[in-house]
Amino acid sequence: MKASINKALDWAVTFIAFSIGSFHLLNVSGVIVLSTRDIRITHLLMMLALLFLTRPTLKRLQGCLTDRLVGLGLMIVSVASGLYVLSRWKEIALSGGETVPLDVWVGIVILALVLEAARRGVGLFLALICLVFFTYPFYSSYLPGILNSRGYSLERMSEFLTTTSEGVYGIPLGVSATYIILFTIYGAFLSEFGAGDFFFKVANRVTRNMRAAGAKTAVIFSTLLGMISGSAAGNVAVTGTLTIPMMKREGYASHHAGAIEAVVSTGGQIMPPVMGAAAFIMAEIVGIPYANIMKAGLIPALLFFGSLFFVVHLQAVKADIKPGARAVDGDDEESIWLILLKGGQYIIPFVSLVGMMVNGYSPFKASYISILLLLASHIVWNRKIDFDLFAKSARAITNGAKSVIPIAAACAAAGIIAGTLGFTGLGSKISGLIITASGGIVFFALLLTMITAIVLGMGLPTTAAYLVLATVVAPALAELGVPMLTAHMFVFFYGCVSTITPPVALASYVAAGIANADINKVGWTAFFFGITSYILPFMFLYGPGLLMQGGWGEIVLAVISGFIGVYCIAIFVVGYMKHALPLWQRGIMATAGIALLYQDLLTDVVGLVLVLGIVVIGKIKTQSKAA
Repeated sequence: MKASINKALDWAVTFIAFSIGSFHLLNVSGVIVLSTRDIRITHLLMMLALLFLTRPTLKRLQGCLTDRLVGLGLMIVSVASGLYVLSRWKEIALSGGETVPLDVWVGIVILALVLEAARRGVGLFLALICLVFFTYPFYSSYLPGILNSRGYSLERMSEFLTTTSEGVYGIPLGVSATYIILFTIYGAFLSEFGAGDFFFKVANRVTRNMRAAGAKTAVIFSTLLGMISGSAAGNVAVTGTLTIPMMKREGYASHHAGAIEAVVSTGGQIMPPVMGAAAFIMAEIVGIPYANIMKAGLIPALLFFGSLFFVVHLQAVKADIKPGARAVDGDDEESIWLILLKGGQYIIPFVSLVGMMVNGYSPFKASYISILLLLASHIVWNRKIDFDLFAKSARAITNGAKSVIPIAAACAAAGIIAGTLGFTGLGSKISGLIITASGGIVFFALLLTMITAIVLGMGLPTTAAYLVLATVVAPALAELGVPMLTAHMFVFFYGCVSTITPPVALASYVAAGIANADINKVGWTAFFFGITSYILPFMFLYGPGLLMQGGWGEIVLAVISGFIGVYCIAIFVVGYMKHALPLWQRGIMATAGIALLYQDLLTDVVGLVLVLGIVVIGKIKTQSKAA
């Protein structure tokens, strides 16, 4: 009986996931035309249903029949409450917000479901943060100073957060129901139809016969995969099983191999065109086209990956890893051009996706058209339409929808936080506290923001961490004169790198498991290898050219000096140029790297002089040894 119930529930999960994925595809295609609120309510209804059927109350109860039945009960409550809101929201809106007692009680149930969904799907930390903000109106009258406020009743909070578009059904959930689910389905289509294998072949062929070919394959492969994925731990799980063993065979220590994979996979979240769920939310909050977010993120992402590429190379030279070793057992002689020709079915939709977004198409419309182009290209390349095509498509829609489950829970919870901040005025009070604590000095405010972002990111996935920071901290930076996009990019960057920041570094943990290495050793090595990513946000604040803002001359100079700068920082990290460097020379290279990253002609000259000085000292030392 237990097996039959579990099988039925698993079938229900597949059916619901396929249904909600198809619903969103039909909506963006224009076959189903619904209002924004209808889409958001339906999206949350189905995602809560999926979450309660797939996530146990506690990990130790995974697979327990009683717990699955409890999940089924919560699913039924989620569907019933969602359908009620779906039937009532228009009447409430047309009446100017007039509600009945049942609306309030259903709202309280929805809030409780969202909190439990956040706990199950994301973690206890997010649920607790959400609860602290939600209950603020109940204890605010007892707080001292600026945080003191007149309270609001549970009924009033329930009304505001569940019957308006400012709470649970606000912008974060709207992004989950449009941008995010379409892109996760698009990524699932690419994965299902073999784009991952294509990217791996390209990366492997490009790095063939290079020194540290396996590690460089990992960097390029994760860069390419990150363009369509945007999940750090997910990237590690997908690419790490291939790249980490390759690096270990080449001679990299286990913790080095794991650390390299963790850092490059983290970079997937900041690599356009798909920069992770948080970037889509940023576009909505800042109020600019997503293409502008991609444009701003391009140079920092390239500098991030360039930095690690340099680290990988220098580490290989230091460890005397010879070039020419085969990266993969059984590697064939297929040329890069033949690989690209066979991969045209992936290149065409991918290039089209970028082109459409750059030319003003909405990201979800562009991703939908790109899916159709992928299917058409697959048919042309394989010259057949068979059952396998439909089976892969169905799996892609189902898996894509399942990937959104924790993100939708995080977005709904963030809606509670954002709604409470706006309704109670707490948001402006927190901004005031940050400004006061920093003394109105931008650098100190940024430092406080960085620490807050990293601490939050340790307990939350990037999307949830960004949502909290975007609503709580970013407005304070804007008040201090930091441009809105720059403030949000700053917060976004630190939310991303928290996945490689000890003591809680999720991407490093996954990589350590694959590499069979010590978790803490991988975590700290990844932190050190990715040190550039902790410096870059400060640099693009003081040098807008790194965000592609300003004249072309300014941008080109920022890129050139930026790459030289990250190379210098890589030398500092590894402690090796053409020979091992003593600590004081490494310190000078770090200083030179920061000076070159800082966008100013004077600091660029200073940086180049310092680099030249180290090079000259190295040559003198070499000549004296030869003599």
